[in-house]
Amino acid sequence: MPLVDLVMPKLGESIMEATILKWHKQPGDAVQQDETVLEIATDKVDSEIPSTSSGIIDQIMFNVNDVVPIGSVIAKIRTDAARNEPAHHAPAPQKPSVQESTLHHPSPGNGQHGAATKGQGRFYSPLVLNIVASEGVSMSELEQLPGSGNEGRVTKKDILEYVAARKGHGAAHQPIQKEPQEVSVIDDETRDLPLARQLTTYSGNVEIIEMDRMRKLIAEHMVRSKHTSAHVTSFTEADVTNLVLWRDRVKKEFEKRENTKITFTPLFIEAVVRCIKKYPLVNSSVEGDRIIVKKDINIGMATALQNGNLIVPVIRNADQLNLVGLAKQVNGLADNARNNRLRPEDTQGGTFTLTNVGTFGSLMGTPIINQPQVAILAVGAIKKRPVVIETSQGDSIAIRQMMYLSLSYDHRIVDGSLGATFLTAVANELENFNPQRDF
Repeated sequence: MPLVDLVMPKLGESIMEATILKWHKQPGDAVQQDETVLEIATDKVDSEIPSTSSGIIDQIMFNVNDVVPIGSVIAKIRTDAARNEPAHHAPAPQKPSVQESTLHHPSPGNGQHGAATKGQGRFYSPLVLNIVASEGVSMSELEQLPGSGNEGRVTKKDILEYVAARKGHGAAHQPIQKEPQEVSVIDDETRDLPLARQLTTYSGNVEIIEMDRMRKLIAEHMVRSKHTSAHVTSFTEADVTNLVLWRDRVKKEFEKRENTKITFTPLFIEAVVRCIKKYPLVNSSVEGDRIIVKKDINIGMATALQNGNLIVPVIRNADQLNLVGLAKQVNGLADNARNNRLRPEDTQGGTFTLTNVGTFGSLMGTPIINQPQVAILAVGAIKKRPVVIETSQGDSIAIRQMMYLSLSYDHRIVDGSLGATFLTAVANELENFNPQRDF
């Protein structure tokens, strides 16, 4: 029976692995070429993987939540479905941990050392058995341990919790029954600590919420950025009255003529691009002792998703787009982000990031640099305020549309003078917006 391998495709130059989110097909299911077989996620974006040929799913090699290296065979497709030959569909392998699926994935019956085993009808993964052996847990203890995995299987988390609890209670050889008011968890921050310190007990009225995959990635990226860059944030404000009046005047005609809305974001990006051309060092990255100045201007725009998470799609070569082109790019990427239609390449290659903290009412913010970039601009909410206006005839007070801007930059590369100069230049671009311009 001819079998075709479905492999985890290359999803971008910097992506080395992907997490399986959902299988749309199971062994025995018919599939057409280009039909979606599974959904996967990377540290950039979620994607659907289509079948490379028509046939019958013969075997799936990984389960949901497995982390799979790029290029790995993830399923086998029997292409002679028309013969109606009976197929011996191997079941999906029992769920390994992230570490197991990343390091190795032995085929059933290949005799590889460390293969998963069963005891008293229960399945135990190689990682669980290794922990059992290294921590001196007997098989009788293991067989009595309740499992939280599929069909009651013992997971890595289960065995680590048991070992830590046993050490903390005088090596009692019985599974630990948790008190109703106490919840024990092993979190990512303590996972590499000694086992006895991994167990954290919370008492009182608490709620434990497990981070979803994207929130874990965001947390990791933010902490890594703080550890990598010497963050400094500068602030300024801009009178954007002319910009607001122009948008109010043209937005209906703009949408009618261009079939897309004009928001403030493309106007901000237009101003940022002009200033990057004047101060190109803010459009760079750092590699060791080298400064890599990017000639391409690819603007990332932080976009809020419906679940509260953030993603940063990238407008490539923003300096080559006019205002209409920027508006269409902004709206298209934002719509794709909210509807889970972004491609992996849509979030790669950014050289500078803009985040609009004013969308949710914030006046200003101190954004964290999006690595490996060296600067990020935050724009706050536009508010009417009384402002002193200086004229040749004297000073006066007027109601103006004001907005705070803040620039976080990597002080290893961008000194305070350059950071403040660039930020002031962006503010001046916005203040000097021509209210009579066309679009």
